[in-house]
Amino acid sequence: MSKLNVNGKLLDYVADDGTPLLWVLREQLGLTGTKYGCGIAQCGACTVHIDGVPVRSCVMPASAMKPTQKITTIEGLSATGSHPIQKAWLALDVPQCGFCQSGMIMAATALVKDKPNPTDKDIDEAMTNICRCGTYNRVRSAIHTAAREMAAAKTGAKPKLVSELGKSVLNIEHISGDQA
Repeated sequence: MSKLNVNGKLLDYVADDGTPLLWVLREQLGLTGTKYGCGIAQCGACTVHIDGVPVRSCVMPASAMKPTQKITTIEGLSATGSHPIQKAWLALDVPQCGFCQSGMIMAATALVKDKPNPTDKDIDEAMTNICRCGTYNRVRSAIHTAAREMAAAKTGAKPKLVSELGKSVLNIEHISGDQA
């Protein structure tokens, strides 16, 4: 039996040496938010964080992971969907079919952590995930919006998500259900 540190919990699993991390997460640990898209690390649907770095889990053998390495899946990003990236995704209607979105959100979260005020070029370079529905412009808008929200939160300002697509202002409390 081997161990993985997933979303802050040390979990046991049994798998062959070559079994990709993706399948251990989905089939043994029940974390199905991480998706299978291509199996060759090209589409990004399987993106998770390993020690804060986005990694394509479909080609990462689970056996290569040490229990000291911290794996974060979409489920571990925020149990309530309250991460600013997730909220911006909802406020700007980024997902259509939704299949690629967990991987996109994981990649975007790593980007904003590394570059709190990303440029369009930064976003284009970091967001190599494939979206079947072509929501790339909305992804870019959501990343910019979340980065602004995160910067505002650091100054103590009350965050408000403002759509760059001409939609109305949405209060974060409205999206999360929290009441101030």
